[in-house]
Amino acid sequence: MIEFTTTQLYELIANFFWPFVRILAFLSIAPVFSNRSVPVTSKIGLGFAISLLIAPNIPPLIEHDPLSWSGLLILIQQFLIGFSIGFSMQIIFAGIGLAGEAISMTMGLGFGAFFDPQSQGRSTSVSQLLTAFAILFFIGCDFHLLFIESLANSFKTIPISYSSINKFQYQQLAFLGSNIFSAGLQLSLPIVTILLVMNMALGILNRSAPQLNMFGIGFPLTLLTGFIMLKLMLPYMTEPILSLIRQGIEITKFN
Repeated sequence: MIEFTTTQLYELIANFFWPFVRILAFLSIAPVFSNRSVPVTSKIGLGFAISLLIAPNIPPLIEHDPLSWSGLLILIQQFLIGFSIGFSMQIIFAGIGLAGEAISMTMGLGFGAFFDPQSQGRSTSVSQLLTAFAILFFIGCDFHLLFIESLANSFKTIPISYSSINKFQYQQLAFLGSNIFSAGLQLSLPIVTILLVMNMALGILNRSAPQLNMFGIGFPLTLLTGFIMLKLMLPYMTEPILSLIRQGIEITKFN
């Protein structure tokens, strides 16, 4: 008959269950892993497998009663840390999607928005295109493995304990939120600038020749110019997108 003492039960919870909570919270929000097309059972299985690999390398933990207030606080802490690590990269992808939104609105594709099942909101075609490229870069360059490595290293930089919640750099994560706007502006600025100049030229042409149908001429011309500029600029967006992803991974290290 298998028997567990209270001390052994506490060790099992500290060495496996609490890391498992942090990892599941990470998988629930991190890009690619949190995709709705991935079954929940697969996410739980992946979290279980990662926990088995990480648990033996976790520093020794201080015993806490999981049913006490300190145990509950540690449980909430692990969820917040895992969620924040995954959310830091989600912010980067949101900035890339914002660039696509700005380009689409300037091109006149704002009316072509459709429902995005991943974000449960509206999304434009250019935004989906840039996000798809970012996901391909994220997986093709093995950034997803570096992301999981950062999660594993977080158990050393932010160990599971009652007091380690004070060491977590939430302020640094909050500052990362500003990258949504700066990254979106930097990625979309070249195309938006060209389209803005074109709209100004069409406005001047409309004033000089009012008999021309500017809506019939300007919309196809703006749309064509936007697609041409997008085709020309996509190769040059590779390095900025990779740089943003690297920045997101660096933030998750919490050195």
